Amino acid sequence: MDTLYHQTNKLIQQTQQSFQALEQNSGNLLEIEADIQDKINAINSNCEKLDVYLYKVPIDQRPNAKMRCDQLKYDARHLQAALAASQQKRARREAAASEREQLLNRRFAPNPDLTTINIDYAIQHQNSLQNSHRGVDEMLHTGANALESLRSQRLTLKGAQRRIMDMANTLGLSNHTMRLIEKRAVEDKFILLLGIVITLMVIVVVIIYFT
Repeated sequence: MDTLYHQTNKLIQQTQQSFQALEQNSGNLLEIEADIQDKINAINSNCEKLDVYLYKVPIDQRPNAKMRCDQLKYDARHLQAALAASQQKRARREAAASEREQLLNRRFAPNPDLTTINIDYAIQHQNSLQNSHRGVDEMLHTGANALESLRSQRLTLKGAQRRIMDMANTLGLSNHTMRLIEKRAVEDKFILLLGIVITLMVIVVVIIYFT
């Protein structure tokens, strides 16, 4: 069993050396990959034999022997995965080289009609964007003016409320009349805030629609 173990371990080392040649692109890559696959197959075959020999080892030595056998299997799986990754990398590299060669050898014929259509479409698209931006700017300007007008009306209402309060105090109006005036001022303030919110929502909807 020890002899077979050392032979398998040597095969693993040889396979790792073959991977170095594969990474350096030295020689025929397909032949190197085939040689690596043969070595991996031999390693797997030896591992199966070691599994059989494992039951012939004394019980007190069996755990250590099994651990060494499992390590060989792990190395074999690692080598197989590395070979698959290398083959995929080579296939992608060859496919990219083939596509690049096809692009270099391809002859492109000009198509005046298609070029004209593309230019016309680009001009129409640019004009549409400019019109959309202009419409958004106009809506923003209108909204700003509306907000300014509402703000001015709010200041006017506050001034009127203050003057009414002063006049009420001067004329000695009843408390009931004062409460009515204050209630009306609160309602006017609520209407003003509602108008501002609606205006902002309209502006946001327009901006989202045009963009």
